Amino acid sequence: MSRVLNGIVAVCPDLGIGMNGNLPWHPARLSNEFKHFRKMTATPAVEGKRNVVIMGRKTWFSIPEKNRPLNNRINIVLSRELKTPPAGAHHLAADFSSALRLVDTELADQADQVWVIGGSSIYKELMERPGTKRLFVTRILKQFECDTFLPDINPEKYSLLLEFPGVCLDVQEECGIQYKFEVYESIDPINTTTQNRSL
Repeated sequence: MSRVLNGIVAVCPDLGIGMNGNLPWHPARLSNEFKHFRKMTATPAVEGKRNVVIMGRKTWFSIPEKNRPLNNRINIVLSRELKTPPAGAHHLAADFSSALRLVDTELADQADQVWVIGGSSIYKELMERPGTKRLFVTRILKQFECDTFLPDINPEKYSLLLEFPGVCLDVQEECGIQYKFEVYESIDPINTTTQNRSL
């Protein structure tokens, strides 16, 4: 059975996710939003295993050094330039497919859920891959200047779930910034065609 791939991201109304290597709302710190990120990415479903976080090189270096690697998670950094994992990272992979192969081979016994945490090109690869994907999106309800963006979430390929275990659906507010959590799941094209035939 192929594993569900997860992506987690916080976006401005224009789908902006970054500015100058920082979060767009920097220096404001959304502590509860960060706790949500940590809870989702660091809590394995299977006891004794650890979740995997996959990120690009720029995302890795955008994490404050004292927080690298993200604890209780297997950190895989993607880079075609680097020859060895950056200090603190557990594994290096040339691209997203190689990282997933690593998870299914060398890390198969210890890896549980897979989480993509940035940047935009890796989100794009995740969103276009076959198989079941879930996107955990924090909608920041205020526009900030951005230079990096999440690809559009195509409503023909992803449906917004009405609820998801452990995800609060109420509007949150910190530092005068309102936001809400959303979870999208990829629509299985096989099921959709079967449904259409049975109508």
